[in-house]
Amino acid sequence: MEINPDYIVDKNNNRIAALLDIKTFEKIEEIFENYGLYNLMNEEDEDEDETLDLEQAKEYYNSLEKQK
Repeated sequence: MEINPDYIVDKNNNRIAALLDIKTFEKIEEIFENYGLYNLMNEEDEDEDETLDLEQAKEYYNSLEKQK
């Protein structure tokens, strides 16, 4: 993917913003969303590996009852 931004400059000719065509912007947005989803899915996989011993499970269960 080639990115060809146009720049907005201030009165001193310093770049202060970049303009992208909509297709490039949408592709970048999709990449970020996929990256975030990938990381979220990996976090959930790690959480599934956690197990509780009997005492921890009882404490967790009791805390659920109190939240009602």
